[in-house]
Amino acid sequence: MPSSRSPRRAGATLAAWQSPQWVAATAGAALTTVLVGVPTAVVPSPLFSRSVPVQWWNYPVLAATAVLAGLVLATFVEPRRGSVAPEDRGDPSTRTAGRLGSAGGLLSLLAVGCPVCNKLVLVLLGTSGALTYWAPLQPLVAVVSLVLLAEAALRRLSTADACPVPARR
Repeated sequence: MPSSRSPRRAGATLAAWQSPQWVAATAGAALTTVLVGVPTAVVPSPLFSRSVPVQWWNYPVLAATAVLAGLVLATFVEPRRGSVAPEDRGDPSTRTAGRLGSAGGLLSLLAVGCPVCNKLVLVLLGTSGALTYWAPLQPLVAVVSLVLLAEAALRRLSTADACPVPARR
């Protein structure tokens, strides 16, 4: 069985993708941008506002999160018809990659969110604690989230030929 981490294999998988995977990756990236960006008010909307201004680094973190999440989501799409295939539950690296991607997405949401708008942080630290302790940690949380998402994408793309999505008839 091939290694669960190979940039060369991941690149070969991306090069072999057909339009259904690229459409899914683009749609997944757009959906991630909305699901992470709107509630955190990084993407302006009348639905949410922030007490603390958006930081400059929130934008590239949101963009990288969207691209990586889109890539991970597209690995679940069948090449020919573009339908979503069930996850291969027999491969441990697939399950681990799914968990890494989920954790990375959640951490990204926490990283780019307003430090005093997070109810859990406010309950645990209060407003001054959120600004004093949580806000300085958010860039580190962003880096961890991107590392987890990148690892999930690398694992999913590296093992695509070992456990291909079965074609439906």
